[in-house]
Amino acid sequence: MTNRYDEVIERLRLMLEGEDDAIAIMATVACELHVASPHHSWTGFYRVTAPEQLTVGPYQGGHGCLHIPFVRGVCGAAARTQTTQLVPDVEQFVGHIACSSSTRSELVLPICKSGEVVAVLDLDSDELAAFSPDDVEALEPFCAWLGERL
Repeated sequence: MTNRYDEVIERLRLMLEGEDDAIAIMATVACELHVASPHHSWTGFYRVTAPEQLTVGPYQGGHGCLHIPFVRGVCGAAARTQTTQLVPDVEQFVGHIACSSSTRSELVLPICKSGEVVAVLDLDSDELAAFSPDDVEALEPFCAWLGERL
């Protein structure tokens, strides 16, 4: 079975080959993933900008939260634990931050460099259970690849 991300990830790997500007990389990834996935309502990055603090980075979609501490929300949990957070219903996630009241499900993947979180990739949807373990399986290796470049 071909994962819905296979084609876009391959295209991104080719587009970003040799690129070393972190903002250009994140902006390109956010754009390509967002356009390729019509069920994404928000696609983007939160960057670690201070100890245990995330700040919004390049993204596609409506406004995002400007700052998220590691102790709050799905993005904070991904950064704090360095583990992917697959949340089929954000209303069931204790401490969820509603940057958009329409968000129903979320997938957040940590991006690490030299064992430290440098950013998280945040995918939101206005649909319940829009993300699955297949999405995690496709995106985790890609996020590891990104971590080597940011």
